[in-house]
Amino acid sequence: MSKFNKSGAHTAIGRSPIVSATPVPTLVGHQGGPSSERDSRSELFILAVSNLVGEKTFYEKGMQRDERFVNLVHAVAPNYPEWMAGFLPWLRKEANMRTAPIVAALESAKAMIAVGIPGSRQLIANSLDRPDEPGEALAYWLQHYGRSLPMPVKRGIADAARRLYNERALLKYDTPSKPIRFGDVIVMCHIRPTALWQSDLYKYAIDRRHNRDIEAPATLPTIHARAGLKGVAIEDMDQGDIKAAGMTWENTLSAAVDKNAAWEKQIPTMGYMALLRNLRNFDEAGISLAVSRQVADRLADPEQVKRSRQFPFRFLSAYNEVHSLNWGPALETALNLSLQNLPALRGRTLILVDRSGSMFHRPSEYSKMDWASVAALFGTALYLRNQPNATLVEFGSTSRELVLPKSTSILRASVKFGQLGGTYTANAIRKHYAGHDRVIVITDEQGAFGQDPNVAVPMDVPMYTFNLVGYLPSQVANQVNRVTIGGGLTDGSFRMIALLEAGRNGVWPWEEDNDAAR
Repeated sequence: MSKFNKSGAHTAIGRSPIVSATPVPTLVGHQGGPSSERDSRSELFILAVSNLVGEKTFYEKGMQRDERFVNLVHAVAPNYPEWMAGFLPWLRKEANMRTAPIVAALESAKAMIAVGIPGSRQLIANSLDRPDEPGEALAYWLQHYGRSLPMPVKRGIADAARRLYNERALLKYDTPSKPIRFGDVIVMCHIRPTALWQSDLYKYAIDRRHNRDIEAPATLPTIHARAGLKGVAIEDMDQGDIKAAGMTWENTLSAAVDKNAAWEKQIPTMGYMALLRNLRNFDEAGISLAVSRQVADRLADPEQVKRSRQFPFRFLSAYNEVHSLNWGPALETALNLSLQNLPALRGRTLILVDRSGSMFHRPSEYSKMDWASVAALFGTALYLRNQPNATLVEFGSTSRELVLPKSTSILRASVKFGQLGGTYTANAIRKHYAGHDRVIVITDEQGAFGQDPNVAVPMDVPMYTFNLVGYLPSQVANQVNRVTIGGGLTDGSFRMIALLEAGRNGVWPWEEDNDAAR
């Protein structure tokens, strides 16, 4: 969505790369609990994996949060350009964040260019991963810094556009609703074609931008095929026509009279996310059982789940939207496949899920999910993966243990959780800790006054805090056996537990493969 363009003896674990200081008596969280500061890279990491730029949170307004994000980027990029070069592509392609990497790449370039540090061109190019993102990046720069484009910014956007722009991309993403069109990016960033088809595509995009009525050349067969279908009723097209013309479900359904027939023709060419978003529409249109099975098979296909890079909560959101029983098994399978990074741990694990009031704020105004649901999803999945040696607890002002059968559906488990008021983390740990080998807390870290989780767990027992929302104060000072990990909306950061318990210190997610090779 456009943001600008529009068991055993306890041993010490490895240290997390996320670093925080010793608790400062005068520093408190939003609910008054004792807190610690983190270093700038740690703070940027935790904020970035949860930051849907422009969205307010329970404790921070959107502009306030965005300003903190930009200030952190300006502090980190000039001092750690190689770290940013690894972090931002990972943030876009593995953590699956869209807007935060664009903002961070451009603000990094702004800060690096100002002090003469090279590398911002590659940083921008490597952080853009979808065909509409060069336009988003250009729109962001124009809105914030005017029409003067530094050469590294211009070339970085151009490199990405050259890689991402093709016929299907233009037909899907180059819409009149966007102030910055493909043609604008091509002209303003002086993009040079490297093949004849690119030259013709760029010319066509510029002419299209200026509403010139031209015929697509033979080097652009998809655009040519689309033009040939102008005026043809959707009902008279076959699947070959639809595929050859690069038509999306939005194109076909907007013009269709017979929605059932239109869906059944379009479904074979639809992308994974489009299928996920339209399950209720499929039910309402009454698609056939055979086509429903095709959709379910694609949703549950391991390779398609992996390539789709969907946030795990998207499957829960889709499940909550449908009214039929058609899709439950496929969505449950897909959700489990999307949670492959959740570890199976040795020994006994106490898992605490924050259900305080602030957790019921939504990550985005466009989302129907809230942070409490994301926390419950991760907590339940981690609990089921580690049965029978895991204890699952929900907490707020009060706390209680949840006992779920091994066969529990993660999609349906959220109804077992409640809303429990304030964030009394230490009280919950004291009540439920019973010699566990580790404690995992999934939370926004905003503990109530007097709640210090550090002292609630024996110091020889590892405690991992997954900060979902990215607020500034940390409830735990990172030290031996006390680790804060940026959680965000994906399961990727959970891999860090296995790394730390293997004694591998200071490894960021994008450094894991290199660290393993050493």
